[in-house]
Amino acid sequence: MSRKYAAYAGAYTGSGEDAIHIFDVDVEEGILTKRGSVPSQNATYLHHSSDGKFLYAAANEGLVAFAVKENGDLEELNRIGLDGMRGSYITVDKSGRYMAVAGFHDGKVTLVRVLEDGWLGGVLDGVYHKALGTVGERNFHPRVSCVQMTPDDKYICAVDNGIDQIKIYKITKSDKLALVDIVRFKRESGPREICFSPDGRFAYVLCSLMNCIVVFSYDGSGDVPVFEKLQTVVVSSKDTDELHDVSFSLCVSEDGKHVFASTAGEDTVSMFDVDQETGLLTKRFALPISGEYPKDITLYPGGKMLACVNNESNTITSFTVDYEKGIIIMKGKPVNVKMPNCLLIAELPSDN
Repeated sequence: MSRKYAAYAGAYTGSGEDAIHIFDVDVEEGILTKRGSVPSQNATYLHHSSDGKFLYAAANEGLVAFAVKENGDLEELNRIGLDGMRGSYITVDKSGRYMAVAGFHDGKVTLVRVLEDGWLGGVLDGVYHKALGTVGERNFHPRVSCVQMTPDDKYICAVDNGIDQIKIYKITKSDKLALVDIVRFKRESGPREICFSPDGRFAYVLCSLMNCIVVFSYDGSGDVPVFEKLQTVVVSSKDTDELHDVSFSLCVSEDGKHVFASTAGEDTVSMFDVDQETGLLTKRFALPISGEYPKDITLYPGGKMLACVNNESNTITSFTVDYEKGIIIMKGKPVNVKMPNCLLIAELPSDN
C-alpha cells in the first residue's frame, strides 16, 4: 500500500480566522494542495503523535488536540490552558504520556499529561527560568524557544534563547520536572533550536544571534547526560556575524547525512554535509529561498524536496535538493498562506 501524507501549516491570524491550514501532499513533486483549515488563534507550533493519529497545536488557547482522520482532516478533541502565555514549541516522549511545552514569552517549561485516547489532560508541572539581567535587557530575559526529548527519551532539552542556555530536565516519578544539567553558550549567541542525529550520537544547536550551528556529541548512558562541544559552523552565506541576519530553523535529513538551516535577513537556506563518524559539518551552500523571513524549514519524506515557510512574504516555497551539485531548485509556484509560522508533513494513519 502506498503511503499517503498530509501537511499542516500553523499561522498567525486575525480575529475569527483559522490558523491551521491542511494540504494534500505530492511527496515526489513537492506540491502542496490546500484542502481546508481548522479554527485556532495564532498557531505557533504543530506536533504529531508517533503513531500519526493525533496532532497537537500550541496557540493562543494554550494547547489544542486533534484526531487525524484517514484523509488528513482534523477533528478537534479538546483544549487546555497552560497557566500562562501561549506555548512556542512542543515535544512528546516515546510513551506518548508526557508533553513538554516551551514558553517563549514567559520563559517557562510546562509538563502536560497526554491521555491514551489522544486527549490532553492537565498541567503536571511548570518551571520558570530565571533572568540573568534586568527584564529590559532583551537578550538576558528567559525565552524558551524549543523543547526536545533526547534520543534515549531520558531527558528534556529546554533551549533558552534569552539566557543563552539549554537546561536539561528529567521527569520524576511524581511527574515533576527536575533540573539535572545546564549547557551554556557564548553570551548573546541566542541558542534557538536543537536537533539530534538519527543515531542519537550527535546534537546540533542553531544559535540565532551568532548565525551558527554548534555541534555536540551526546552520551546518555551514565547517571547524567554528557554534551561535548565538537564544532561551530557559520550558517549565513557571508561567513560573518551580521547583525541584521537571524538564523531561525534547523532540520536533519532522515538518513542523517545532511543538516539544513534557514536565515532571515539575507533570506537563505544553507545545507551541510555530515561526517557520519565524527558528526562534524561541512557547508555546501547558502542559497536564496524566494521569500522573506524563513521561519521554518522541513524536508518532504524521502528527502528529495525541501519546503520553506516564509512568514513576511506570506508564502511556502518548495525546492528540489540536488545533493551532488549542492544546489536547490525552486519547484512550482509559491503557496499562499497568511503569516505562516510552521509546517508539519506527516504520514496519514491507515487504521483510524
